[in-house]
Amino acid sequence: MLEQLIQWDQEILIYLNNLGSTPFDFFWITVTTITNWIPVFILFFIIIVVKYPKKEAVFVVLTVVLLAVFITQFTDVVKHAIQRLRPNNAPEVKEYIRILKNPSSYSFFSGHSSSSSSIATLLYLFLRKRCKGALLFFIWPLLFAYSRIYVGVHYPLDIIVGAIVGVLSAIIFYFTYKKVIAPYLRLNHL
Repeated sequence: MLEQLIQWDQEILIYLNNLGSTPFDFFWITVTTITNWIPVFILFFIIIVVKYPKKEAVFVVLTVVLLAVFITQFTDVVKHAIQRLRPNNAPEVKEYIRILKNPSSYSFFSGHSSSSSSIATLLYLFLRKRCKGALLFFIWPLLFAYSRIYVGVHYPLDIIVGAIVGVLSAIIFYFTYKKVIAPYLRLNHL
């Protein structure tokens, strides 16, 4: 069963990756580079500051930062425990895909997918009642995660599992905030 799943994962990667073409390469390389998303991060920060009272905004931002630190560390631990080669380094796959990036770290699960999904989900949970366009936050993880397939450095399962772990982590952080931090803030407003 696991072997069949891995084979399907490789076949889907090869198919999706080969949908790419040279005219779109620059776009997807730009999308996959995290520093190019800094304006989006600044926008997220501004929305939180505008939509929340000052003190609560600080705690919301800290919760998002703690989630980002947690998810990057957790992803790194899992990658080193599983040690799945990235497609660009896997002999059975690399000759069949277009490789636009060449990282040497491990593949499972995608840090781009887990971090962007977790942050977008947490921001959505915090802002869904305060910001009409909160669902648009999910454009970022969709583009960011797919870019990893396009550039040849992640399998679809890396992306899917990363997204699931990211969403679940965000939910845990959100409810922890609601149970621990929000009551503290309410008490200090009295």
